[in-house]
Amino acid sequence: MIDVTPDGARKNRIARLGSQPIVLAAVALAVLLAGGGTVALWRAGTGNYPESDHAIAARQTQARTVEITEQLADKTKAMGETQQEQVDQLQALQDQMQGVKRLLAAQQSDAKRLSDEVSTLTGAIDNLRQSFASAQSSDTSAPAAARHARNQTAPRTKAAGTVRHSPRQRAKSPS
Repeated sequence: MIDVTPDGARKNRIARLGSQPIVLAAVALAVLLAGGGTVALWRAGTGNYPESDHAIAARQTQARTVEITEQLADKTKAMGETQQEQVDQLQALQDQMQGVKRLLAAQQSDAKRLSDEVSTLTGAIDNLRQSFASAQSSDTSAPAAARHARNQTAPRTKAAGTVRHSPRQRAKSPS
């Protein structure tokens, strides 16, 4: 069911509220002042001021940020110094490697030169052997009788049993 109230009753309620607006405003103001006073007393009693806590937290954060930044700067500087030392060591090693390469190249050229000299000497020795072998073969090609006759006709100037040696000249080797 629908209650129908006459327009007069509705106006009565509004009129009742409208006639005492000062009292209503005074009650609202008293409630607000009581709430504000309670919050102020509570903060004063506990020593807890949110504004100062935020300021303190901000200062602490700034101090930590500065400290961390300084630590990072120190670490970065130390890493830079370490890296520079490593670069210097690498450069020294490269210089040593260049020196070793030069020495190795010099040793290889010396070894090649000595190998060439050994080859030359081997060829000269082979030539001497061939000429010696051909000289011996020409000596052995002469008849044995002619050699035997030469040995018997040669006068003996020394006592029997002594061996006679013919003087030989040594050939000088080229240096």
